Amino acid sequence: MSDDQARIPEATTRRLSLYLRVLADLERNGADTVSSRGIADLCRLNPAQVRKDLSRFGAFGVRGVGYDVAELRQIVAGLLGVDTDSRVVIVGAGNLGQALADYPGFHGGGFEVVALFDVREEIVGTMSRRGHPVHHIDELERIIRDADVRIGMVAVPAAKAAEVVERLVGGGVRGLVNFAPVRLDVPEGIAVRNVDLTVELESLSFFLRDRK
Repeated sequence: MSDDQARIPEATTRRLSLYLRVLADLERNGADTVSSRGIADLCRLNPAQVRKDLSRFGAFGVRGVGYDVAELRQIVAGLLGVDTDSRVVIVGAGNLGQALADYPGFHGGGFEVVALFDVREEIVGTMSRRGHPVHHIDELERIIRDADVRIGMVAVPAAKAAEVVERLVGGGVRGLVNFAPVRLDVPEGIAVRNVDLTVELESLSFFLRDRK
């Protein structure tokens, strides 16, 4: 990660992801230009926030005209590192791992699922619904190296997560998405995003408890 990237708040990168989705939809629908207000309305944000975020990376718009949709989509994709497909492996080929592998949003979204990994004999050697192979975890490091995989998804029980992460990092991945309900210790320079579905549901339940 560069010093410039390190100084960009995570909230900004999350908004860039929203902008990219909006721009992709606009491009698919044939739009040539869009204003900051147009992006803001679709993202439910303030136009000033959109302009501030984009101005961090250069002056892309034309006053009175707006942004060129196709050009801005390419720029934002490049900023997020999804202008070319990042290869992904998923460790854990249970229900969650299979659902992640088959998520249609990855296709064309800058991510390519290379394979899933598991230890269960009844699963190893099968395919996900979208045709992703399930390998034995003993093949993990080799496939990471051969396919130049950058991202690993962890969809295993908490007790196995640390071991899996060690193998992923040792194989060469530099980014992790952790679905196991445990916080991970990783070497410096490895990016981790923790997704705890139970925490999200508990937070939602807290919000709803007095609104029955």
